Amino acid sequence: MKKIVIIFLMILVSYPVMVSAGAGCSEDTKIAVAATGQTVEASVSNMAAKSPYYLIFNKKGELIEAIDNPYKNALRGAGFSAANFLAQKNVAIIVAGSFGLKMINTLKSRGITDLEF
Repeated sequence: MKKIVIIFLMILVSYPVMVSAGAGCSEDTKIAVAATGQTVEASVSNMAAKSPYYLIFNKKGELIEAIDNPYKNALRGAGFSAANFLAQKNVAIIVAGSFGLKMINTLKSRGITDLEF
């Protein structure tokens, strides 16, 4: 599994239009990383919807919040619920090892970009 710091740096390099200050992103643009732990040393979680935590970064790459995923143990609807939860947090991009189809569809309908690493 890849470490979150490496993934986040890859996002900054790969998506300069989305995270650069002069590209129309608001000051509160947020990037969520599905993570196995609550620190930047954690690995990226394989499953976006069932990830134990979400680490929320600002567009400068600073960790601003570590959130426990309230849907990590859901039997059904985890993708839909987690996507809406992240949308309420004003996340613009989410990174995970993989995404289910329902989560992808919900993210897209909310205008959130999903990135698999």
